[in-house]
Amino acid sequence: MALPDLKALSLLNHVPPRLLSAAERYLKAVPGVKGLLNRETGSLLSELESGLKPYRGKMQSFDHLPPTGRSREDVLRELQALESQEEYRWREGRVSGGVYNGDAEHIAFLNRVYALHSQSNPLHADLWPSATKFEAEVVAMTASMLGADVANAGQPEEARICGAMSSGGTESIMLAMKTYRDWARETKGITRPEMVAPASAHPAFDKAAHYFGIKMVRVPVGPDYRADVAAMRKAVNRNTIVIIGSAPGFPHGVIDPIEALSEIARKKRIGFHTDACLGGFVLPFAMKLGYDVPPFDFRLSGVTSMSVDTHKFGYAAKGSSVVLYRGTELRSHQYFTATDWPGGIYFSPTFSGSRPGALIASAWAALVSMGEQGYLDATRSILETAAAIKKGIRDIPELHVLGDPLFVIAFGSESVDIFQVMERMSEHGWNLNGLHKPSAVHLCVTLRHTQPGVADQFLVDLRDAVDYVKSHPSAKGTMAPVYGMAASVPFRGLVSDLLKKYMDLLYKV
Repeated sequence: MALPDLKALSLLNHVPPRLLSAAERYLKAVPGVKGLLNRETGSLLSELESGLKPYRGKMQSFDHLPPTGRSREDVLRELQALESQEEYRWREGRVSGGVYNGDAEHIAFLNRVYALHSQSNPLHADLWPSATKFEAEVVAMTASMLGADVANAGQPEEARICGAMSSGGTESIMLAMKTYRDWARETKGITRPEMVAPASAHPAFDKAAHYFGIKMVRVPVGPDYRADVAAMRKAVNRNTIVIIGSAPGFPHGVIDPIEALSEIARKKRIGFHTDACLGGFVLPFAMKLGYDVPPFDFRLSGVTSMSVDTHKFGYAAKGSSVVLYRGTELRSHQYFTATDWPGGIYFSPTFSGSRPGALIASAWAALVSMGEQGYLDATRSILETAAAIKKGIRDIPELHVLGDPLFVIAFGSESVDIFQVMERMSEHGWNLNGLHKPSAVHLCVTLRHTQPGVADQFLVDLRDAVDYVKSHPSAKGTMAPVYGMAASVPFRGLVSDLLKKYMDLLYKV
């Protein structure tokens, strides 16, 4: 694929976004330009397709129901074959994040819990009261871990920390943003709501803004990659309904100044949301282990909601998270009720109607089987491993660590193409995350990386990758140009179009 001159295009990054958007629309309207773009992206996607569809031609595919059902034994054999081909990298600790525990006995235990409750659905609380027991206790345990005991002291029940479970961090964040929108409309009469977030906040906040008609106000982060308190304060206006902070942020793994940001929200009488999807089950235990963790949870009176993922460092099965609120009045704006439907009275606490009670049960089982000591031991191992990896990265002269992270370690380079380094690491079997603005790569350290020899091998392979890129600066590979283009091209609509076509490719049989 003949990629555009990225250096020349990067000069356009200084042009105001509104003018760039108008210029992009004009270019797409020029005869031939759209066809050229389609050909170029089509060429790139065809190169990626084989990697996305490795089983094509090797295993039977289905685009229609088979005339007669396959035997269960055949289906299980095929599923086991696929699982055995895909587990080796995460099981050996070569993936950033992705699988946070991965211990065979732990997985087997959660699978047994899931099987016992596979038919459970909290929509029918009268049939499965166990599901509501598990959910209420998961919420309570998570809240207690995140400062609820301090926040609840002397408070009436309706003012205490409460919450609900969701399908993941994105849903938890979207539920909270929908809640603030409805709360602000009802209590303040705000009909053109805005949220203020640092540039590093998760895209789930943009997704919520897009879905719920909230204006997203993104504020550049400071030189330490943390939210800029003065700039965030300046961005707040009469339509602001909530301020966002991360503990830590996904890109750079640093904790925003939650105390200062939440105090702005408290004084303005607006919401403050701490996104602790990554750190909620690490930071409380890091504090108990003596690590320097700044305040970030409900011990701060300005924090009015939080999101924390049980399916990350809570070590539950995939598909569970918790959203927490300061008081039931705020949480009530999350709920949906329908009182005039011919089918009867309907209500739902989250976006879903039916929900998998088995995932709620497995989250409960993970928390009570780990216990506080289990999470302390896991956190200790993760942070000690992360410290060794950070030191090893800093010992490579061509690399530097971004900010001062605990366990999500972003690193970049001024002398080599970091995306080529990432691609070389993928050839060594590592799956890392590429970052933009600035261009960097990160590794989210999990229990998988605490296995003997994993961190040492990572650093050996990273040193080799840097040396290789230094001696082969013109080698581009398959994904490095894609990341380079996404980081440099100022026409964000072009990048968005490419991502949409990439998603179309995922749905091809």
